[in-house]
Amino acid sequence: MATTADLKNGMCIEFNGKACVVVEFQHVKPGKGPAFVRTKLKNIETGRTIENTFSAGEKIEPIRVERRPYQYLYEDDMGCNFMHTETFEQIVINRDLIENSDLMKEGQVLEVMFHTEKEMVLTAELPPIVDMEITYTEPGVKGDTASSNALKPATVETGATIKVPLFINTGDKIRVDTRTREYYERIK
Repeated sequence: MATTADLKNGMCIEFNGKACVVVEFQHVKPGKGPAFVRTKLKNIETGRTIENTFSAGEKIEPIRVERRPYQYLYEDDMGCNFMHTETFEQIVINRDLIENSDLMKEGQVLEVMFHTEKEMVLTAELPPIVDMEITYTEPGVKGDTASSNALKPATVETGATIKVPLFINTGDKIRVDTRTREYYERIK
């Protein structure tokens, strides 16, 4: 059992029976009255952010989580099939537990977060940057815009649509930031 003094960003705790990650916390000591801890918690299952205030020293229930590397194999009617990169154990994960799952390619290694006591999958995270090939985009015409940072929609090999600069063409290979779904750079 831990207290609010043990809170850290990224720590997993159980709040109202749900697994949550501490996104942000602030210890507040007002001039009058008792101290308290203001937190922003992200529900791992739903992705919703909850704001909550704990009394200073209040007991919290930390959750032990483990991150394991799994390789994406294929998708069927049961969900997305993954294989552990070291033990070759295979698991099925619901697509809803994978953020930006439309940027996921076969053979890609994801980091899967497990609740260690329940051996339950909490989330699966793509690498921060992935390489993609543009399968379709309208050609950019010089002089189309007055600003230098104009963007156009492009479809990548997984079927996802992202915004890219005007100089990117069909067949180009680019890097995409999976956290923001933004164009990162072109690969030469």
